[in-house]
Parts: sequence; C-alpha cells; structure tokens
Amino acid sequence: MLNRYAAHYAVRPKFFVINFDQPLHRCNPLDPGGMEDITDATEASRTIMLGLNRDWIKKRGDFFVESPINFVTAMIWYLRKYKDGMYCTLPHVIELMQADYGQLFTLLEKQEEIKVLINPFITAWKNNAVQQLEGQIASAKICLARLSSPQLYYVLSGNDFTLDLNNPRDPKIICVGNNPLKIQIYGAVLSLYVSRMIKLVNQKGKAKSSLIFDEFPTIYFNNMDSLIATARSNKVATTLAIQDFSQLKKDYGQEQADVITGIVGNIISGQVTGDTAKRLSELFGKIMQNRQSKSINSSDVSISKSTQLEMAIPASKIASLSSGEFVGMVADNPQEKISLKMFHCEIQNDHTKIAAEDAGFGDIPDVACEGFRYTHRL
Repeated sequence: MLNRYAAHYAVRPKFFVINFDQPLHRCNPLDPGGMEDITDATEASRTIMLGLNRDWIKKRGDFFVESPINFVTAMIWYLRKYKDGMYCTLPHVIELMQADYGQLFTLLEKQEEIKVLINPFITAWKNNAVQQLEGQIASAKICLARLSSPQLYYVLSGNDFTLDLNNPRDPKIICVGNNPLKIQIYGAVLSLYVSRMIKLVNQKGKAKSSLIFDEFPTIYFNNMDSLIATARSNKVATTLAIQDFSQLKKDYGQEQADVITGIVGNIISGQVTGDTAKRLSELFGKIMQNRQSKSINSSDVSISKSTQLEMAIPASKIASLSSGEFVGMVADNPQEKISLKMFHCEIQNDHTKIAAEDAGFGDIPDVACEGFRYTHRL
C-alpha cells in the first residue's frame, strides 16, 4: 500500500517495524533527545511499571507502588544526565539496577535532580532497614528482570529511527507488533513506545497522522482520554479497537474505562452482547417510532396508529448482528453538519477484487543485522 500511494506524499514516508520475535528495526524509547526534563523520566517509569503490573493501576498512590516507580525514574534520569545520555536505554536501566546498593547509591547521589527521589532509599539503607529497602526496590527489580532477553535488549538499545512519525520533513509509518503468547511482557514495552511516541506526535505544526491501536487493552497508556480530547486539534486521528467494554474495564479499571468510552466521538460496533450491547443501545438513544395495531371482531375491523419513544438500536439487535453488519454513530464539524449520525449497515465486499489486491502485496523486506550483541556496558 505504501508503494502504491507513495506518490501522493510530498516527502515519501519511511517504513519501520518493531518486532521482538523477529527484529527488523531498532528504536530506543528512552532516546535522550526526547527526554527534556525529569517529568519525562517519571512518565516513562510509570508507563513501564504499570504495564508490567496491571493490578497496580488500581493501587496508584500506595507506598509499595510509588516507591519502585520513583526508583526507576531516578535510574532513567541518572542515565539521561550521565555523559549526555550515552547509555540512556531501558537495558542499561535494568543492568544498572543489579549493582550493589553501596555502589549504586554512591552513583545516584551525584545527580542533584534525583536526590529527592532516592532519599527514602538511602535513608532506609543507612538505617539498616533491609526489609523495607528490599520491599521498595525488589518490586522494580523483579518486574524489569522479565524484560531481560537478547531480542528485547537488541531492539531497545538501537537508534534506527525516532518516534516523531508525523515530522513533515521525515514522515514515518511505524508498525508495532505484539505476540499473543507474550502479551504481558511485550505489552509493557510497547506501552513505553506508545507513551513516548504520543508525546512527540501530539504537537502543533506536524503533518496529519493517524494512530491505530488494535487490541488496545493489551497495552497500558496513561491519559489516553487526554490524547483523544486534544489530538484532533493537532490533526491526529486516534482509533481504538477493543473486543468488548468489559475487557477495557478489566485492564484499565472502571473509572478510566468509563472516561475513555465516554469521550470518543465516533463509534463503530459489530456484534457484541451483554453490558456492552446494552450500553451502546443507551448511547444511541431513543427515537420516535410509528406503531400500528389492528383489531378484528365479528362486525368490524379497527386500525389504530400511534407514535412511541423506543430505542433507536435495541441491545437485542446489536447482539444478533451478522458478520459484516455494523452499527454506530459519527461526529461532525460545525461547518460540516451530518443529518443522520447513527447508522445500521452492512459492508458489501467484492471478494474477488480483494483477493487480487492481496495477491499483489509484497513481503516486508528483511533488514540485515549483526545479531543480538549488546555492546554498551556501564
């Protein structure tokens, strides 16, 4: 598709793939060029830690949740400032955490900006509060140790491209793939990519772009509601694909799920059941519908007509949609009003032409790489 429509772009986009099972390209989500201040390190730390521990999402603010997040934040920002970010990568963060506490805290104390973050850990260490210290740090160590693999280290430590995909001078198409068998591990790392990408994409003066998240609940992204609310003004279209509202509720919590589902403007749904079908039906609202009844007796036939307010698309109708049938609602602009915003339709595909088009697609070209050697060590 890129080859077919590349001529329509003022600058031909480059194509990159993030795939941990079969590495094609490398990208460092903690690239020092995109880490402007310590709040960026905090955001990255929170994203990766909550992505690895989904149950922490509902416990934000707890001591043993915030402590490891602060510790990882300190590690990231220390590496960002050390030699101008030469070793600012997630693999280096994981390896640096394995150092002896005495050596580690001596290093971290040299960075003024993180003294506030590491002070509780140093105090516990100096007061021989070993159990408290291990409780604070071990959570971070254990979680991040799951990311210790040659493939992950190789991809996360490279710089084949940056994540500003809608840069007008260097546009990119970035495909990020997950593995259903490794969702918990890969999903956390992909969440970090998404978090860093959105910060660079959602800015003024960039090219039009689209962010498409298939199987959205498999990744964790904090403040998705803010992205949906603000990205449209920056010419960024955001599309979230989920199987069911309950899936979003399970992974993000009731409050966050309600905000995300309530703030979206365009809704397209296939066949769903249960609470999701009921909620969609209520969202589509009620309309006035004509009713006609007929009564017949031995001497007369009477017909009565009336109007009644009923669900525009009942939950039972949504639960019984066939393959290819969709219901939904679209948003409009003040200058471009849409009179019929709700729809119930069926997509009619020309399968012969679709098969012919698929047959013309080429494979993604292989990228030569030297293997999974991780060369930079502290």
